[in-house]
Amino acid sequence: MIRTLLSALLIACILSCSTSKQIEKSLSAGNYDQAIYDAIGKLRTNKDKKGKADFIAMLQEAYNKANERDLTTINFLKKDNNPENYLRIYDMYVGLNKRQELIKPLLPLAINGKTVKFNLTDYSSDIIKFKNDASLQIYNNASALLKSNNKLDARQAFGMFQDIEDMNPNYRDVRNLLEVAHTKGIDFVLVDMVNDTRKTIPTRLEDDLLNFSTYGLNNLWTVYHNNPVDKVRYDYNMRVNLRDINLSPEQIKERQIIKEKQVVDGKKDLLDSNGNKVKDSLGKTIQVDKMITVRCEYYESTQFKSAQVAGNVEYIDIKNKQLVDAFPISSEFVFQHVFATSQGDRRALETTLLPFLNNHRVPFPSEEQMIYDTGEDLKAQLKQIINSYNPR
Repeated sequence: MIRTLLSALLIACILSCSTSKQIEKSLSAGNYDQAIYDAIGKLRTNKDKKGKADFIAMLQEAYNKANERDLTTINFLKKDNNPENYLRIYDMYVGLNKRQELIKPLLPLAINGKTVKFNLTDYSSDIIKFKNDASLQIYNNASALLKSNNKLDARQAFGMFQDIEDMNPNYRDVRNLLEVAHTKGIDFVLVDMVNDTRKTIPTRLEDDLLNFSTYGLNNLWTVYHNNPVDKVRYDYNMRVNLRDINLSPEQIKERQIIKEKQVVDGKKDLLDSNGNKVKDSLGKTIQVDKMITVRCEYYESTQFKSAQVAGNVEYIDIKNKQLVDAFPISSEFVFQHVFATSQGDRRALETTLLPFLNNHRVPFPSEEQMIYDTGEDLKAQLKQIINSYNPR
């Protein structure tokens, strides 16, 4: 028991020393906030214990140095008087306030009965002022970008308006301008299917591939239409170009297996080497399993047919009629059906073969059905391309 207690104390001491050295290292490197987080972690419990004095002292040092550095930077940025610095000043005031809010729950802290001083300041006025100043500066910059006819500028403006909304909700008409910027930044893509296979593509396959409502698309800047919409100016044409369809002939492969196995077929009397019945202690004849050899001829047929579809997904810039990018797509569907018959004792067969004896020959799928059945994999590939690719 004593040994266990000593071991626990030793481990606690090692961990404490390790944390202390880590905090000292952060202080020396100027990583004051990391030092603060680590020190707070050690002071959340038993903060008044004598062994916590070093952590309190390091917390005070890190806190004072972090605040001094931030306030010095803020004063410099204010003197620079550059509106582009307003957001940085705002962020630094928010950081100063967050830092002291982390420490407040621990206060008061004392070393040897003497309260350790932590300067707490009301930064609310500065935060509000520079939040509004930064919002106005970003608003003006984003509004200037929004006047451009360049979609990338509109997307950048959208991001800036979103920053304002996150920092200063419902500022001026930002929510309306977010919608304007989003609309101006969208690429509209008109999708069609091209059949270069010299085979008939099922209409329902084309409908399924171009039914984008089933794709679960989540692309902020690209909208796909499979039918032209009035008054929409399309930027790109996405062609699902099917180039090759290969259909295998209908095949039936047959095999014959002859199986023999020893199986139990009732009971028989146990005989000794002289042919006499063996009896138990009560005088009853001992019975054992009667083993016989059974034989079965197994005739298996496998119906097989496959379809492969291959092509490209091509993005074309409608304005200059140039190919922007292309992605290969391909899919295979295999029809396979196994049925079997047998002659003899089925007990000789492996259990894996028995289900096929319940099957019968079925009609082969039509070519149209085979081509259609490649569609699920093609849809998955199309979805991957659409969700991961940005044409601009």
